[in-house]
Amino acid sequence: MAETAEHKFKLKKDDTVEIIAGKDKGKRGRILKILRDKDRVVVEGANIVKKAKKRKNQQDRGGIVEIEAALHISNVALVCKKCGPTRIGYKISGETKTRVCRKCGEAL
Repeated sequence: MAETAEHKFKLKKDDTVEIIAGKDKGKRGRILKILRDKDRVVVEGANIVKKAKKRKNQQDRGGIVEIEAALHISNVALVCKKCGPTRIGYKISGETKTRVCRKCGEAL
């Protein structure tokens, strides 16, 4: 079997993103976790699913809990402060590489 190579993403943890496809289309939230091996991200308050949780100790409550499930990275877009959801570009000046908005060119 071939090993899957981890991909490099332009999105980072704590970026504000908008969901552009799926049941939560239009919702905005911040990235909580990036799953590089599966090309997925977990967005705060989006793609909520019910999951059965086992009781671990006396204080812990088991039962059905609602958690955020992972979304494919292609279904989210970074939100620019000026122009809303946008794609990301890079601007290299000397030694520094900065992420920029593809629409307005402002640093993200």
